[in-house]
Amino acid sequence: MTNILPQSVSKLIEEFSKLPGIGPKTASRLTFYLLSKSPKDVESLGEAVAGLRKNLKYCENCFNITEESPCAICNDPKRDQKTVMIVEEPLDIVAMEKTGFSGIYHVLGGVISPIEGIGPENLRISEILAKIKKGDFQKKDCIKEIILATDPSLEGEATAMYLAREINKLARKGLIVTRIARGLPVGSDLEYADEITLTRALEGRREY
Repeated sequence: MTNILPQSVSKLIEEFSKLPGIGPKTASRLTFYLLSKSPKDVESLGEAVAGLRKNLKYCENCFNITEESPCAICNDPKRDQKTVMIVEEPLDIVAMEKTGFSGIYHVLGGVISPIEGIGPENLRISEILAKIKKGDFQKKDCIKEIILATDPSLEGEATAMYLAREINKLARKGLIVTRIARGLPVGSDLEYADEITLTRALEGRREY
């Protein structure tokens, strides 16, 4: 069947369809919506997309996405440097910031998933273990609590268990490992949870 759409239009529909949650119909609507906008608006969108990877980097401390390293959170003197929350992805930080959490973060870059060939060595686990191992617990600003905030999925739970085991092996006196409470439904993602649910999950965390 002959494609009646111009190649540039078909190509954009194809690219939109690759995005999560975007099917062919939605991709087509987005494409034709852009065709109705002014050239300036389309150019602005194109520049924003093109500059996304160009201007961003990973924070040297927490591995959050940022334009300046260290990131704004790590550079904030008001943040509690003694409390570190471990999350899967940078988008989880956006969700957790809505709860009023005042500590700092560590982004793993995913979860342990043998089915997808992702093991501990593929995540930023060694980096957080090195920080804990290096920490002098006589200092006022040393890490005193690690909060495991991976998603309550099978992979998230397995990752949390692995982290707890490895952290406890370090036997650092004065350090506690907690897990966010199960105020989150199993199988859900942090990024889709509402503010109240996240706040209750954070407040109800327990030693792991």
